[in-house]
Amino acid sequence: MSIRLGINPLTWTNDDLPSLGADTPLEVCLAEGRQAGFAGFELGNKFPREAQALSRALGAHDLALVSGWYSSRLLERSIDEEIAALDDHLQLLKACGATVMVYCEVSRCVHGDQDMPVSRRPVMNDADWQRLTTGLDAVTRHMADQGVEMAYHHHMGTVIESQADIERLMASTTQVRLLLDAGHLTYAGGDPVTIAERHADRITHVHCKDIRLAVMDNAINRDKSFLDAVLDGVFTVPGDGGIDFAALFAVLARKGYGKDTERWLVVEAEQDPSVADPLTYATLGYQNLSRLARDAGLIN
Repeated sequence: MSIRLGINPLTWTNDDLPSLGADTPLEVCLAEGRQAGFAGFELGNKFPREAQALSRALGAHDLALVSGWYSSRLLERSIDEEIAALDDHLQLLKACGATVMVYCEVSRCVHGDQDMPVSRRPVMNDADWQRLTTGLDAVTRHMADQGVEMAYHHHMGTVIESQADIERLMASTTQVRLLLDAGHLTYAGGDPVTIAERHADRITHVHCKDIRLAVMDNAINRDKSFLDAVLDGVFTVPGDGGIDFAALFAVLARKGYGKDTERWLVVEAEQDPSVADPLTYATLGYQNLSRLARDAGLIN
C-alpha cells in the first residue's frame, strides 16, 4: 500500500483555544495546506459536519479526509451510550473515506483549561483502568465492524498521557489501536522510538509534532498549563525541534508501517498563528516530513 502526508488545521486555527486563528476562514486553511504539498486534512471545528458538504470542501482543493478527533467519556458513560454518542462522527468519517478515528478519553481532562497546570492531569485507579480498557475494546470492535480503525491518542492532560500509561493500555486491551504522537509522548517524558519498537503492529496513525525542548523544560519547571505551553511555542513542525524523527521513522519503516494498508503521517503542530505564520510552517513541515520519511524509506 502506501503512506500519505497530511496536516491538522491546528496550524491555522485552534479548537482548544478558539481565539487563535479565529478569523481564519476554512478556505484559507485548505488552500494553504494544499499549496504546502499535503494530500489530506484532519477535521477541525470549522469543517462542515455533513458528508456531501465536507467532501465538496475538501475536493475543491484535491484533498482527502484523513481522520477527525473524537472526545470519549467512557469513564462517565456506558459502552452503549458511548457507541451511540460517536455514531454521527463515525458515519461522517466512513462516508468521506477516512479509515481511522482519532480517539481520546477526555473524562476529567485538564488540557483545555488554561488555568490548570498540566501536572494536575487525572490519574486512574484500578477500577477506572478496568472500566476504560473494557470499554475501549468494545468500541474498537464496533468501529472495526464499520470499517474504521481506532487510533487512540495519548494526550497531555488526560488519563492516558505517559509512556507507562500507553504500556498499560496496550497490555490491558486486545483490540485497541494506537495513534503515536511524538510530541505529546516526548512532553510526557517518554520515548516515541521505544513505543514504536514495542507496539508498531498496533499503531494505525502517527502525529508528527516536534518539540522545542527548552520551551518544554521551562513549561515543566514553571508548572504551566498545556495551553500556556502552546502559546509559549512548545510545539513546532517536524525537523524544527529536538525530536529524532529519523530514528522514529527508521523503526516504522522496518516494522512495516503502511506496508499492508494505507497509512498517514500527519503534521499536527499547534502554534499561535499570529507568531508562527501558518503557510510558512506548513511548508516547512511538509518539506521536512517528506525528506525524513523518504530518507527512512517510508515514502518514495
